[in-house]
Formats: sequence, C-alpha cells, structure tokens
Amino acid sequence: MNNREFNTALARLQPFLDDEGRLVQWPASRKVQKIALEYLASHFDFGQEYPEKKFNAMLNHLHTFGDPALLRRELFEGGYVNRRKNGSAYWRTKVKMVSKERDEG
Repeated sequence: MNNREFNTALARLQPFLDDEGRLVQWPASRKVQKIALEYLASHFDFGQEYPEKKFNAMLNHLHTFGDPALLRRELFEGGYVNRRKNGSAYWRTKVKMVSKERDEG
C-alpha cells in the first residue's frame, strides 16, 4: 500500500482512534479491521524481531481497550506478523494491500 492509499484508508479508521492515535475500540467491520491491522503493523519495523514482552508493550501503547491478545492474534492470523512457534518473539511480514481486497463488510 502506498502512502496515499494508506492515508485514504486511515481516514476510515479515524473514528476508532483517540487524539494520541490509539485504537479505542475494535471495529466491527472486517474491512475496517484490516485497516486497523495495517495501521498497527506500521508501527513495527521490517527486519526486527520483537520479544513477546516488548511486542505486547507496544500493542498496549497503541490501544486503550485492554486486549493485546486480540490484536496480537489478529496481526498473526492476518499475516501482518509472524512468530516463533513458542510465541517468544514476533516480527513484521508483508501482506496484501487492503485497498485491493474485496469489501467484506
């Protein structure tokens, strides 16, 4: 996703963000969830491995509704991050662009 597409998608996420850019609620729409996942993933650097504790701390800083496990699971299942089999470390991966995917809700 290029910067323009990301900014357009981010506008759809705006109602779910507070003034500090933290998610205040998990969107019901699957399409907006995918935008949220892209947004969350953008805070992690490619090529860097994050120990689980640091990964969770970063997720906690990016949302206010107290469910880092939901975000971690969605990022992993959506292919935005990968992890060691034992869950001890996470890293960012490349995924399909949100703008090219079919609207699922």
